[in-house]
Amino acid sequence: MGKIYATESDKHKSAKASPSTIKFLLDYSKALEITEADGLQFESNLN
Repeated sequence: MGKIYATESDKHKSAKASPSTIKFLLDYSKALEITEADGLQFESNLN
């Protein structure tokens, strides 16, 4: 059983993102505003 789990973890590959993708995601997260009112969540994009 231990050998099965050891071989599965060897097949793991890391995801690589380009700098432009990372910049886009960071800018989007900065512009996202989440407002809560009466137990509801509202998402709005500030751009």
